[in-house]
Amino acid sequence: MTGFGGPPAHIALLRELMVERMGWMDAREFQDANAACGLLPGPASTQMSIFCAYRVAGPLGAVVGGLGFIVPAVVLILALSLLFLSHSPPLWVRGAGAGAGAVVAAVAVHAARGLIGPSLTRVRTNRPQLARWCAYVLIGTAAAALLGPLLVLVLLGCGLFEAMVRRGHPQLSSLGMLLPASISVGGIGALAWTAFKVGALSFGGGFVIIPLMQGDAVHTYHWMSNSQFLNAVALGQITPGPVVATVAAVGYAAHGILGGLLAAAVAFSPSFSFILLGGPRFERFRANRTAQAFLDGAGPAAIGAILGAAILLTGALRETWQYPLLAAAALGMLVFRRGVVETLLAAGAIGVVAALFGAAVPQ
Repeated sequence: MTGFGGPPAHIALLRELMVERMGWMDAREFQDANAACGLLPGPASTQMSIFCAYRVAGPLGAVVGGLGFIVPAVVLILALSLLFLSHSPPLWVRGAGAGAGAVVAAVAVHAARGLIGPSLTRVRTNRPQLARWCAYVLIGTAAAALLGPLLVLVLLGCGLFEAMVRRGHPQLSSLGMLLPASISVGGIGALAWTAFKVGALSFGGGFVIIPLMQGDAVHTYHWMSNSQFLNAVALGQITPGPVVATVAAVGYAAHGILGGLLAAAVAFSPSFSFILLGGPRFERFRANRTAQAFLDGAGPAAIGAILGAAILLTGALRETWQYPLLAAAALGMLVFRRGVVETLLAAGAIGVVAALFGAAVPQ
C-alpha cells in the first residue's frame, strides 16, 4: 500500500522490513536474493517480495506475502479503470487522463535511464561484449517500435544468442513459437497469452510490458484505443505496488472485471512458480553462467524495448497541447530529478484545467 515509485522503492521497503527491522535475513543474504531475482524473467520486485515471504514462512508464506504485495495494486487499478476506461467518462476525467497520458513517454525514458548504468557497468571493460550490448539495445528499440507482439521473440533471441556466444556457438538457430488457436481471435485465450507474456517475459523492468501489451491491446485485438492505453499505463504508475498490475486495466478493457482479474492472475502466476519451485536453489541459480549470459543479452534488449516504447507512446498522442507537456515532464524528471508520481499527478491536474478551459481532449 505504500510502495510508490517502482522497484527501487519496493526493494528499499523490503530491505528495511527484512534486514533492519525484523532481522529475518542478513544484509548479504538479501543482496544475493535480490541479484537472483534480477536474473529471473518477470517483475523482479514482485519476485523479491514473494521470496522474502517464502524465507519467513515457507510456501504458504510466499502465497500470503505475494498476494499482500499484488492485490492492493490490482484492486486500485481495476477501481480506477471503472472511472477512466468507461465508455463515457466525464470531461474532467478525460482531461486528467490526457494530461497524465501525455507524459508517460518521459516516464519510460526515465525508467530506461535507471537501468542503463548497472547494465553497462557489467560489460564496460569487455569491448566485444560492449559492442554486442549496444547492438542488443538498438535491436530492442527497433523491435519495440516496429514489431509489436514479435518483441517477445527478439528478447528471447538476444538472450539465447548471448548465451551461445559465451559457450562458443555464435550461430543462433531460428526460434519459433506454437500458439494455441484461441490466441488469434481476441478471446480469453488471447488475453491469457498477453498476460503471460507480460508476467513471464518482461526482462529488465516493468516498462518492458508496454510494447508487449500495446501491440496486442490496441493494434491486434482492439480492446482499447491508444488514449485509453496511455491512461492505463499512467494508472499503473500512480498506484502503489508492481507496475505489472497495469495488465489488469488491459484485462478490464478486454473482458470487464473478470477479464482484469484473469489477466492479473495469469501475469503474476510465473512469479509465484519461480519462487515456489526454485527458492531453495537461488544461490546456484545466481552462479549459473548460462543464466547470467542469457540476461546479458535479453537485459540490454529490454532496455532498448523501453526506449522503443517511448517512441510508441509519443506517437499515440493526439492533441497539440500534450507535446509541450511531455517536454516539460521530460525536463523535470531527467534534468531536475522530479519523481514519477508527482510528475504524473501534476500533469493530470494540468490536463483537468486544460479540459475545463476548452482544450481538446481525446474521446
